[in-house]
Amino acid sequence: MAQHKVVVDPAFRKMGEIFSELDRRRLEDLCSIVWGQDEPMPEAEARMAVLDAEAVVCSQWRYGDSIYQARRLKAIFSVSGGFQTDFDYEYCHQRHIQYLSCAPAFGPQVAEMALGLAIAAARTMVTADRDFRVGKETYLWASNRDTFTLFDKPVGFIGFGGLAQNLRQLLQPFRPRIQVYDPWLSDGYIRSQGCTPVSLPELMSQNRFVFVLAVPSSDNSAMIDRSLLERLGPDTVFLLMSRAHVVDFDALTDLLRQGRFRAGIDVFPEEPLASDHPIRNVDNAILSAHRAGSVPEALWDIGRMVVDDLEAVLNDLPARRMQPALPQLTGRYARNAARRGRRK
Repeated sequence: MAQHKVVVDPAFRKMGEIFSELDRRRLEDLCSIVWGQDEPMPEAEARMAVLDAEAVVCSQWRYGDSIYQARRLKAIFSVSGGFQTDFDYEYCHQRHIQYLSCAPAFGPQVAEMALGLAIAAARTMVTADRDFRVGKETYLWASNRDTFTLFDKPVGFIGFGGLAQNLRQLLQPFRPRIQVYDPWLSDGYIRSQGCTPVSLPELMSQNRFVFVLAVPSSDNSAMIDRSLLERLGPDTVFLLMSRAHVVDFDALTDLLRQGRFRAGIDVFPEEPLASDHPIRNVDNAILSAHRAGSVPEALWDIGRMVVDDLEAVLNDLPARRMQPALPQLTGRYARNAARRGRRK
């Protein structure tokens, strides 16, 4: 029997959603699983279990100060898709405890949806479908007077992490000129990827397709405000793919109601969205209920990445599949608990 003790407490995700039968067997062969059920592990039981665990697989750390007594802990594997706020990353870095996010599992699927929404909005595919179903369709050139293609168009990326890297590859056949705004990356690195670093106002003014792909942080809440949204032209498609956190959503809704530009939106400030939210009545936006990454292939990729990196961590090797919380960035996307004196 495997001797490595690992707490597996993935709720809100279900075990069968993220672990295929093959990866579940790999996990069982690799370690001694504590819990491993769909329901959340009882808090008191979980707090005790993590004290002598070598790793914890969870949606987020919800075990309080027990992290400070978890002397054998090597890594926390988050299966939620992002980095939680209100967590003491500084302590983990000092103790060489890795915090690993499954975000890379969603990159290809979200990029695919972003591309699809961009083309659908530019070619008014959803509007044409609606018209056809009520007998108001128009044919051939008459139905394309307000459409345009993605080929050879200027494209802007707000954020240049994993989502953007996947999308950049998908866009290559369309020969785009890509501008990037990402204050977490150097201009030299952005240029090395064949893109042009620009300011956010420049990006919003100069591109026909603007993709919002940024990780939510303490620095970028409602960063894309009304004044920036007003820079978008009438033939611009605004794609909101990462988190609504980075956009003034009220301003976005108002400007879309005015017909100022087009949009594809997969994320919202509150989910489920209120049934009477005015964005539901906007004709020039394609709305998607946070569906971009939640396909079976992406979810099983989570389990595969977890097992791959868990095998590495338990053998004192670096994790290669999941995204680590970097010391240089954690203070930006989290209210570090250590600053409030929680570290012991």
